[in-house]
Amino acid sequence: MVVDDDPTVAEVVVRYLEHEGFTAQAVGDGRRALELAETSLPDLVVLDLMLPGLDGLEVCRRLRALAPVPVIMLTARGEEGDRVLGLELGADDYMAKPFSPRELVARVKSVLRRAQALPVAAHEPSSLRAGELEVDLAAHEVRVRGDVVTVTVREFDLLAFLMRHPRRAFRRDELLEKVWGYTYGDTSTVTVHVRRLREKIEADPARPTRIGTVWGVGYRFEQDVEQELPA
Repeated sequence: MVVDDDPTVAEVVVRYLEHEGFTAQAVGDGRRALELAETSLPDLVVLDLMLPGLDGLEVCRRLRALAPVPVIMLTARGEEGDRVLGLELGADDYMAKPFSPRELVARVKSVLRRAQALPVAAHEPSSLRAGELEVDLAAHEVRVRGDVVTVTVREFDLLAFLMRHPRRAFRRDELLEKVWGYTYGDTSTVTVHVRRLREKIEADPARPTRIGTVWGVGYRFEQDVEQELPA
């Protein structure tokens, strides 16, 4: 679903997506987008931030409350605060206008690829555990003390990646490349996702014991991790 009140932008994005084999639907306002999502949830939403009436931030907030559908936000705003707010609300990625339709399609493919829960290979662990935190790679699920924690696709991938490499520090640009698949981009995306993860898996997000900050470098998973192989 492409949600943008500019019919030219929406038409171009839809055309590029359809050229790559996707089924794409253009929607001109946020309320209609939410109505359609409630009826038939799309696999991914390309969402403009500046929408009339119900703006993109509110649409994103309601979509995240509805289901963990991946969201890529489009914004004409230059302020970093708007981009960060969109990421904090659960957007998986964002692009600033004007943008390259080809790059947007590449990012759509990247997000959807990670959204697909692929079978775990025999030589790969089926789950990762650190104390009361468990990441079930086969079920694509995160649990803390046995309770399921709702995370986005990117949050899941980031946590799984860090737990696969415990005690190793990664720069933000390294994480952007290895988890997002981007060789360039705004590293504040990583910062926001780490913050959101801490709010969900840390007993005290202000004093994290799982995802630590290595000042001047980036982040690392601080605890020992047990890897369970498939039966």
